[in-house]
Amino acid sequence: MKITFYGHASLGIEVSGKFILVDPFISGNPKAAHINLESLKPDYIFLTHAHQDHTLDVEFIMAHNPQAVIVSNAEIVTHYAAKGYKGHMMNHGGSWKFEFGVVKYVNAIHSSSFADGTYGGNPGGFVIEGEHKNIYIAGDTALTLDMKLIPMRTQLDLAILPIGSNFTMDVDDAIIASDFIECDKIMGYHYDTFGYIEINHDQAKRKFFDKGKDLMLLEIGQSIEL
Repeated sequence: MKITFYGHASLGIEVSGKFILVDPFISGNPKAAHINLESLKPDYIFLTHAHQDHTLDVEFIMAHNPQAVIVSNAEIVTHYAAKGYKGHMMNHGGSWKFEFGVVKYVNAIHSSSFADGTYGGNPGGFVIEGEHKNIYIAGDTALTLDMKLIPMRTQLDLAILPIGSNFTMDVDDAIIASDFIECDKIMGYHYDTFGYIEINHDQAKRKFFDKGKDLMLLEIGQSIEL
């Protein structure tokens, strides 16, 4: 499994010959100006919620990749289906076996609406159980006790958690979240894109290290393999 960070909360996941693009907000992020949108050829687009900083590039990418399938809650999938795009709708607690693995849609505490104010359903996160590795993509969320349910069913190899604060968890809450999900290997995201969510990288890494945990803060365009 290969995971690439495209800035903010945007990710690329290569697993079992499929490419999943998560929350594509790239063209609107000056820090990601070197990422070529047309080079991204997803089989699936996973959307945690409807906010513009997670959905901005969906229609551009779908126009260039009409075979791609949007995976999200019922309201978001319905929104894009009305525009002629393919989708697979899910809801909290539900799982589905895709060709690359099993996906479970899990709770997140946040809000969700499109840029025009259209209702975007309830926000969520994804647990992906691949053939060899399991990951958790938290989406935009506060710290929640619901996270304790995840390790009751899935042993995680990596968790991708928001750490920028103000709109989501901060670094300290992300450390507690890593305890709840019983995963000490964390990739941080949803930080530094704009002033409200800028963090001190060295301090964040040190806080995780002091708790015996590993926080990875990737450069935009950088990848890791599990």
